[in-house]
Amino acid sequence: MALQTRPKLLRVGVIQDGRIVEEHHLLHDSVTIGEDARNTIVLPPSEARPSRFKVLENRGQQFHLIIDEHMQGRVNLGSSDVDFDALRAQGLATRRADDTFDLPLQESARGKVELPDATLFFHFIPAPAEGSKPPLPPELKASPWRTVDRLFFGILLSMLVLYVLSVALIVAQPAPVEAEVELDQLEDRFVRAIIPQQPAKKEEPQEKGSTEEKKPDEEKTAPKKTSTPASTSAPVNSAERRQQMEAKVASTGILKLLGGKGPGGGDAIADVLGSAGSGANVAEALAGAQSGGALAVGAGGGNGIANPQGDTGGKVAGIGATQTSGAGAVNTGQKQAVKVPQVADGVPEVDSSEVSPKDLSRFIQRMKASIQRCYEKELKRDPTLKGRVMVRFNLKPDGRAGNVEVDESTLRSEGVSSCIITTIRGWKFPFQPSDDVPVSYPFIFSPGE
Repeated sequence: MALQTRPKLLRVGVIQDGRIVEEHHLLHDSVTIGEDARNTIVLPPSEARPSRFKVLENRGQQFHLIIDEHMQGRVNLGSSDVDFDALRAQGLATRRADDTFDLPLQESARGKVELPDATLFFHFIPAPAEGSKPPLPPELKASPWRTVDRLFFGILLSMLVLYVLSVALIVAQPAPVEAEVELDQLEDRFVRAIIPQQPAKKEEPQEKGSTEEKKPDEEKTAPKKTSTPASTSAPVNSAERRQQMEAKVASTGILKLLGGKGPGGGDAIADVLGSAGSGANVAEALAGAQSGGALAVGAGGGNGIANPQGDTGGKVAGIGATQTSGAGAVNTGQKQAVKVPQVADGVPEVDSSEVSPKDLSRFIQRMKASIQRCYEKELKRDPTLKGRVMVRFNLKPDGRAGNVEVDESTLRSEGVSSCIITTIRGWKFPFQPSDDVPVSYPFIFSPGE
């Protein structure tokens, strides 16, 4: 009965500066080198080496050495060492269609591949028995005491001991006895807080004798005044007082102006409204007034209304200064059109079939009010601000805009550009492409007509 031999493992390592920096044990996997992170051995980028190159390939349960025309190294085939130039020249390695050479390796083969920045070595080793694990050295075995920070553990232990001693000291102290407080020992501030003290009232002197004496005198004198002729002096004094009051009121403010005398000797109001009195029609009384002239009622003196003056000597503007012409016709000036800022947009450039340019344009038009606010804010500072802004961004699979930037702008306003970038970053687009989609969208700004 033939003995079953276990397949050997391929040991591959990287040597730099005379020491092994990386090692792999492989049974069926191929070995690749390069700068790509998916390689078995990752090396720094180099122009002489592709990003991914397969050095040892496993085909049919056998490893094959793959070299190119410029690769250098040596391989031991069991009896002698052969360099790569001899392999290529003597035909020991088979030339493939991609200009690389293929050399099958037996389990006794070993060798090295010289790279510009490292050396790759390989040889076969016996596979370990199933279920067996290599024992770790005692200094590498983990233990609870090795994994604990000793400084932290000492501080924690000391704090715990101090806490226990403090609690024990507090518990050992006798509880304080609180003396009972009687109601009479309470301070008065509790009573004052509920019922505030009211200020003391000042006592007014009472003149009982005088009040009692005045009351009978007043009662006695009151009926005498009604019967004696001296009581007629009261209305005379009130009439004089009323005339004095009317004279003071008439000589102040607008009453002095209205109480002036007109050219005919009558009142100014009577000259303006005519002699018809209160029943006259105001429209007929003012029918003779001409637009553009002052209301000439009084004479050149200060009592009339034609040339009234204030305290500082200023004059009142005439009625014609308001640009009126006739009854009810008022000249309000020419109408002016209000300029409304406009934000126009063009056709977007979308480099994907998953996003419809029409749907994208329709969505941005609904959100265009926020873009217009960015423009109107800067338009207050510069009313002549206008131009075209081309915005470029990537539409991500989650519907957000990434890498938002202004590709081209004739607006000459950093404030509008930064506001547009911030606004577009906050939008949630109704698209979910499988990958980033480049989008270019133009905005045309004009102050309006």
